[in-house]
Amino acid sequence: MLPSVDRPESQAVQARTVVLDSRFRGNDDGGADRPDFQATQARFTGFIRDPEHAAPPEDVEPRRLAIYRRLLFRNVENFMAGYYPVIKRILSDEQWAALLRDYFKTHAARTPLFPRMPHEFARYLAAPRPGVNDVYPFLAELAHYEWLEAALLTDSREIDAAAADPDGDLLDGTPVANPVAVLAQYRYPVHRIAPEYLPSAPPQEATYLVVYRNRADEARFLALNPVSARLLELIQADAGHSGRRMLAMIAAELRHPRPQAVIDGGLATLRELREKEVLLGVRPRGDKRRPT
Repeated sequence: MLPSVDRPESQAVQARTVVLDSRFRGNDDGGADRPDFQATQARFTGFIRDPEHAAPPEDVEPRRLAIYRRLLFRNVENFMAGYYPVIKRILSDEQWAALLRDYFKTHAARTPLFPRMPHEFARYLAAPRPGVNDVYPFLAELAHYEWLEAALLTDSREIDAAAADPDGDLLDGTPVANPVAVLAQYRYPVHRIAPEYLPSAPPQEATYLVVYRNRADEARFLALNPVSARLLELIQADAGHSGRRMLAMIAAELRHPRPQAVIDGGLATLRELREKEVLLGVRPRGDKRRPT
């Protein structure tokens, strides 16, 4: 299963809400048992979401409703296009608009917070979508990958909040992972998908990616093989093991006839992960927790 990442939001961002609360669906009953203002909201937002099946509020001029609906949809479209540039590029304008209108109309969001809307769109695409998913079977995974890149850029955690010695011994010390990094496994090579590469079926081997934010506040990814992905998984578990111990554990899992070869190759991987800032270094000497 793909890991789920919830972006921490500041109080200022949490205060920004969007009127399209999931309670106000297009098939709403019109707010029969609600206070007047909530009934008006329900009718108004129900019509904005699905004007073909919901009755408009009686006390709002149709022209104003049309303008508001057009502006609101345009805002959502522009916002999503910024988060999902690859999906927008591979779809035709008609497919992109139809997808957003269906999301606009049918998706039951778990939050009304506007900054979390891209996550809601990824959730929407995770469900089977006859038509678009038949043509683009990788769409759900691509949406997760694109959302993940953006989510890490707005993660409130500081990379250097984790204490680490950047020059420490990666084998005998305990490697420290970048806290703003996510290890993900996909069926499709989502990092390669583009208008000129649209796979119709997944390859035999899974794709392992670590998506992370570096010290320059840039979203980056690094493709891994199954062994390096397992190594990073062990490091992120933060069990206090030394790099050497974790590589020995992997050699045992693989039943490798030459464990030292795994350790030697793993050291090169550890160095690359540190160079790319997926790792920050090792626990400092003053850390009371000793590597095992």
